[in-house]
Amino acid sequence: MKHPKSSLFAFTFLFFSLFTAMAQMVAPPKWNIAFDREEFNIGEEIELILKADIPRDWYIYSNDFDEDVGPILTHLILEENVGIVQKGDLKAINPKTKYDNIWEGEVTYFEQKGEFRQTFEITGAAGRLTGVVEYQMCSDITGQCILYEEDFDFQLTARANGSTQEPATIAEELAAESPSEADKIDDPTEEIDAADVEASSRTYISLEEDEDKSGLIGFMIIAFLAGLAALLTPCVFPMIPMTVTFFTGRSKSRVQGIRNAFIYGFSIIAIYTIAGTAVAALQGPEFANWLSTHWVPNVFFFLVFIFFAFAFLGMFELNLPTGFVNKMDAKADKGGMTGVFFMAFTLVLVSFSCTGPIVGSILISSAGGALVKPILGMFAFSLAFAIPFTLFAIFPEWLNSLPKSGGWLNSVKVVLGFLELALAFKFLSIADQVYHWGLLDRDIYLAIWIVIFALLGVYLLGKIRLPHDSPMEYLGVPRLMLAIITFVFVLYLIPGLWGAPLKALSGYLPPMSTHDFNILEDRYASEAENELDEIPKYGNLLKMPHGINGYFDYEQALRVAKKQDKPLFIDFTGHGCVNCREMEARVWSDPEVLKRLKEDFVMVALYIDERLELPEAEWYTSSYDGKVKKTMGKQNADFQITRFNNNAQPYYVLLDHNEELLVKPKAYDSSIPSFIEFLDEAKTEFTRR
Repeated sequence: MKHPKSSLFAFTFLFFSLFTAMAQMVAPPKWNIAFDREEFNIGEEIELILKADIPRDWYIYSNDFDEDVGPILTHLILEENVGIVQKGDLKAINPKTKYDNIWEGEVTYFEQKGEFRQTFEITGAAGRLTGVVEYQMCSDITGQCILYEEDFDFQLTARANGSTQEPATIAEELAAESPSEADKIDDPTEEIDAADVEASSRTYISLEEDEDKSGLIGFMIIAFLAGLAALLTPCVFPMIPMTVTFFTGRSKSRVQGIRNAFIYGFSIIAIYTIAGTAVAALQGPEFANWLSTHWVPNVFFFLVFIFFAFAFLGMFELNLPTGFVNKMDAKADKGGMTGVFFMAFTLVLVSFSCTGPIVGSILISSAGGALVKPILGMFAFSLAFAIPFTLFAIFPEWLNSLPKSGGWLNSVKVVLGFLELALAFKFLSIADQVYHWGLLDRDIYLAIWIVIFALLGVYLLGKIRLPHDSPMEYLGVPRLMLAIITFVFVLYLIPGLWGAPLKALSGYLPPMSTHDFNILEDRYASEAENELDEIPKYGNLLKMPHGINGYFDYEQALRVAKKQDKPLFIDFTGHGCVNCREMEARVWSDPEVLKRLKEDFVMVALYIDERLELPEAEWYTSSYDGKVKKTMGKQNADFQITRFNNNAQPYYVLLDHNEELLVKPKAYDSSIPSFIEFLDEAKTEFTRR
């Protein structure tokens, strides 16, 4: 039976993926590729002229400097040349020169306009020339670099020496084939769709979704939908009862209650919009990652949830000191809403652990100084996020007429207390995984949940009575149904103690690799495993799931992939990544998927939140943000951003031995057939190359 929350998370991250794709699309340069003349004879030499109109604030590297410096040189790859022969190398026409402090060497490059020329000799009356121009486009403003390929295809007709036959012109030949991709884009900053981009370039980055032609309006719509979807995440949804509890009884009149609720909603919007935009301008996407993975905020969130859980269970009342309340009321009468604003700030802070992927995408879109788009995106997202909480803030006015203790209302609070208590351990688990404390292995985590939900079921049956509970004369049918559902859930959890994957809850649970007693481990070990040519670097610290033998260092994995003549599977993951665990449990565990991962690929898992500090000799300064990357996680995150222009996990990249894409990278997708197709297409393309 499919757990309903798994559907909610699939729905949530569908919008996350669409939102991320909207923020990542970068238009490639406009290329005009043609021969220096339309008519030619057999035996003549002609030049292929390649001109690029480069987007503002970007540049492309030339090809006339030492390739060992670091950047990727522009080069020509001929796929078919019949009746025509290449003469010499590709020549750059008047590039600029500078000393690059990042690469510590001299490089040549083009800004705004770029031109290359390649000489050919015509050897036949009819022929064909197809190939690609591979080049790297970078921006010092965003700190990003993108690898593009521009395709070209020419049908050639030449005259024999002395012939009077009129050949078809190059323009006519091209028209017969297809319109030039360059003609389709009049402005390098103009919006483009994925079909245009895919026809003109295969990149190391964002070719995941179509660019919405409605521009900012479409961007805001997707941001709004993502805000609604974010309400379903585990660190946001539990805040709803906290909101109800906070506003119950605070307002002296209906008018004041509505005013408080609207100020609460406006505070949420203001905090997200102002803070998010400021972080975008000052800190960049790494701050979002810090907030969602560092032990300090996660332990804080854990304590906040424990605090509210104890309050809901009846250990104490959520009442502020009388003097403080009077001061708050006095300020409220004057228009000051410090308490309401603080509650809004708490909501934003706690929810940021789950909304980080969306906010991180907005931060990347603002890195180049384009502040209007992220401001509007943050506003649309926070608007959708704030509306339900505003309504729930108004709703407690109706609850004022109900009993303040005992009865069904207190039972609801107790049930919510159990749920808060269970969900609190998710935050502690994230910190535990990132810092390898070993406090909450998967079996310990499951044992805690089994006990909590078993006690909840007993409570619903009326066998446990907590403070403020009224005596229960009989067991109502709704309460009985909830008890049945709770005990069914407990029975579902129990096999997990012996290694059952519990796929419906994979996003909430620690990874299988932390399980101390796993009877399924022998089954995975007995299946065909991928060989290990080298002892994995950091293998004493990190583990692959499902008995997969893999690596945790990119260079080592690439070296082994070449030895084994297999494609490289890069898994950008994280200890605190909910969907990474879900993909491993729901998709990777499938026998067909697991067989392919073990037999057809060399696997490398790059953890973006691993805190291991590397030796000083391995530190480097990022070309993206100019900061020194000292830890394994920060280097992996920087590698993902600079090479693939993506900062969300999971993110799967399949490369050949030349470090070129085999297929478009794949983000979160719980469809097993889709993932199998993704792997098979990459293997087929690798074999073809």
